[in-house]
Amino acid sequence: MAVPHGPAGVGEARHRMRDQLRVGGVSEAVIDDAVLILSELLSNACRHGRPLGDDMAGDGDVRAAWRVDTRGCLTVEVTDGGGPTRPVPATPSVTAHGGRGLNIISALADDWGVRDDAPGEVTVWVVVHKDVRSEGEAQGQRTFATRVASRAPASMSDLDFADAFDDLG
Repeated sequence: MAVPHGPAGVGEARHRMRDQLRVGGVSEAVIDDAVLILSELLSNACRHGRPLGDDMAGDGDVRAAWRVDTRGCLTVEVTDGGGPTRPVPATPSVTAHGGRGLNIISALADDWGVRDDAPGEVTVWVVVHKDVRSEGEAQGQRTFATRVASRAPASMSDLDFADAFDDLG
């Protein structure tokens, strides 16, 4: 679908994707990941890329596409007119207001990459899930939090909550 180069079309694209994937029988967990990925890709295209075609003013379109292929693999793509740099994950500071989008995508996706084989176009593609039709996979899919969480802390059974207040008298 064509999406305005700017924030206006992101919500419409997310709603259309969610509706189409639900009708297609994709699990809610996979849909949630796909919608977040689409939002990040569209935001990056609007922030860092030009609109498609010759329109340099920023009021043209970008393309958003998603499909579940015959193997059940869900892929999301966003195509823009390219920008001054190639999309790569950043290492933002703790206080930075942005720069985490591709890191979020890397954590959620099975694979992603950049294709720039068509003149004047750059496409970022993401394999959201390799088999959305596999019920066991969909039910067993880990959530975003479990995929990026650190190891569980060591047992604290030897700590007594009251010990923290011993010095208070």
